Amino acid sequence: MELLSVIRRWHYRDQLSIREIARRTGLSRNTVRKYLRSENVEPRFKASKRSSKLDAYADKLSAMLRIESAKTRKQKRTIGQLHVDLVGLGYEGSYNRVAAYARDWKAARQREQLSSGRGTFVPLAFTPGEAFQFDWSEDWALIADERTKLQVAHVKLSYSRAFTLRAYLLQTHEMLFDAHVHAFRVLGGVPQRGIYDNMKTAVDKVGRGKQRQVNIRFSAMVSHYLFQAEFCNPASGWEKGQIEKNVQDARHRLWQPMPSFPSLDALNDWLEKRCRELWAVTPHGSQPGTIAEIWAEEVRHLMAVPRPFDGFVEYTKRVSPTCLVHLERNRYSVPASFANRPVSLRVYPDRILLVADGQAIGEHRRVFARSHDRRSETVYDWRHYLAVVQRKPGALRNGAPFAKMPDAFRALQQHLLKTPGGDREMVEILALVLQHDEEAVLTAVELALKAGVPAKTHIINLLHRLIDGTPPTAPTVDTPQALTLVTEPRANVERYDALRRAREVRHAP
Repeated sequence: MELLSVIRRWHYRDQLSIREIARRTGLSRNTVRKYLRSENVEPRFKASKRSSKLDAYADKLSAMLRIESAKTRKQKRTIGQLHVDLVGLGYEGSYNRVAAYARDWKAARQREQLSSGRGTFVPLAFTPGEAFQFDWSEDWALIADERTKLQVAHVKLSYSRAFTLRAYLLQTHEMLFDAHVHAFRVLGGVPQRGIYDNMKTAVDKVGRGKQRQVNIRFSAMVSHYLFQAEFCNPASGWEKGQIEKNVQDARHRLWQPMPSFPSLDALNDWLEKRCRELWAVTPHGSQPGTIAEIWAEEVRHLMAVPRPFDGFVEYTKRVSPTCLVHLERNRYSVPASFANRPVSLRVYPDRILLVADGQAIGEHRRVFARSHDRRSETVYDWRHYLAVVQRKPGALRNGAPFAKMPDAFRALQQHLLKTPGGDREMVEILALVLQHDEEAVLTAVELALKAGVPAKTHIINLLHRLIDGTPPTAPTVDTPQALTLVTEPRANVERYDALRRAREVRHAP
């Protein structure tokens, strides 16, 4: 390349003759003339064709490749298997030569059929409010000083590229629904379409082409928010490439170094705030301005967010004789009147709602025992067992559900159980919460303990005073000075002695 440049410069700029150039370079004059006559500015060399051990089997290999190209992906034989077949026919060459021939054959066939390979894509363009993309990722964070694996939901608007993240402990239906509730709230509206992969929480069965058997609860959410759900082809992540790239970018922006927060709620608050900060500083890429500026334009084209979708998952469980139901290796208490009966559990991301006969009968915070090394947990509500201890007051002394009563009730229990019949009296006091506000009963117990009269009658009296608005303690009466006694009366018992001495005195019967 450098020699050709020198020859052209000497001849056209320095006006040297072909003879002088040939003398200086050592080339023949014919070679110099050939370089000067050529229109090219770089030399071209004719590649020599070398014989190969595959030449005798090229036609056979081409036929094999043509047959394999007509088969489905799972039925196609690999190049290694074709190499073994050629060796069986007498081929003595290497596998690499067969693989190189197969690549050239495939490229020639694509040019012939005007097709392209799997690594070729078409750039996509979206209109404002047209679509969003959804995906899950697995990341790690320190939650309450414990290294925890999280399932992170990513939602991204396809036009403005505004994105939001929310972390969960599981990748289940109720988590999926909750992620959409918060995503639409943060993004300011609902687009027309949602683009998903074939996740099990949305698709029960993948059919041919675009046919999908969609989960019933997922369809209910889609119908609630009035958008159209579209699913990519299996193993075709490039069909939602924006959210795939967002997952990669988020790992560097948000999860490195590993964030540390006291609770999962605190982490999600930080993620929401951090996403908004990134909108303001991240260029859009294809349009002038930041993501926040383009989002301000797109939000006007989004449908207003309706009321949040009630995204629970319902299970039917039978209550045990100990008034407990099992869910995910944990146990939750149920009101005793529903023991040995089936009830419904409506599972939310952070709570469990107990339902029977269409009515809510209780609620618990949801606990997670994700590791098999960790013991399962039982969540009690002592109010659920009041009907049992009314018949069996002795169970109050060592009843596990009553270990987490308020401190005032615990202090009263320790005092009453020292007296005969104190267990039944304690049960009757606890039963007051079934007819009255629990805070009022608790206040009455605290006042009774403070006054040093922890008795049932006194507590009931104080409770009625609180309910009626009467002050629990009588006000101090200031007596007027005019009524003050001048002479204090003195006790004189001598007259009783006189009565004893006068035996003849008759008294009225």
